[in-house]
Amino acid sequence: MAIAGWTWLNEPGAWRDEEGVLTVTTEHGSDFWRVTHYGFVRDTGHFAFREQTGDFDAAVTIAGSYRERYDQAGLMVRLDESTWLKTGIEFVDGVQYASAVVTRGFSDWSVAPLPENPETVHFRLTRREAAIEVHYAAGNGPETLLRLAYLSPAPTLQVGPMCASPDGAGFPVAFRNFALHAVSPNPTAPTG
Repeated sequence: MAIAGWTWLNEPGAWRDEEGVLTVTTEHGSDFWRVTHYGFVRDTGHFAFREQTGDFDAAVTIAGSYRERYDQAGLMVRLDESTWLKTGIEFVDGVQYASAVVTRGFSDWSVAPLPENPETVHFRLTRREAAIEVHYAAGNGPETLLRLAYLSPAPTLQVGPMCASPDGAGFPVAFRNFALHAVSPNPTAPTG
């Protein structure tokens, strides 16, 4: 279903988009993961996206009422079911983690603990050619680089908010100030 220029992959049963705030309640068993360590493939998480061609910057601020292990919310960049990156908060043993999963056939997982469990976390993705940079800022804290990853040279990718509850019954999350901007290539940037 398209909403104000958005398309849903795995539309959740409960969501609303009001005054620039997308609020979603995740559904039990929703997840994005491929094979590594756990042996399963899941492509059931909730993803509201727009298509973007070329280089871009994307950002969002999230506030979630995380409850159960692996409750998660953030941003996703996706080519297809086997090539994607998701970043955001992932809730593990009562602690929020800034998380990034890069999937190119197989998923990997990078995390940084946020033991203060901030009320809001801001995530920013920067695509330059086939590479994606992931930055986050907890609350009003400084922005920190979480990951630099090769994703795909495909000209057009899907970009937008993502959330899931692999183990839990579901939780509410608000995505605020989502921004997606095309960026012109910098002809003077170093190439090597």
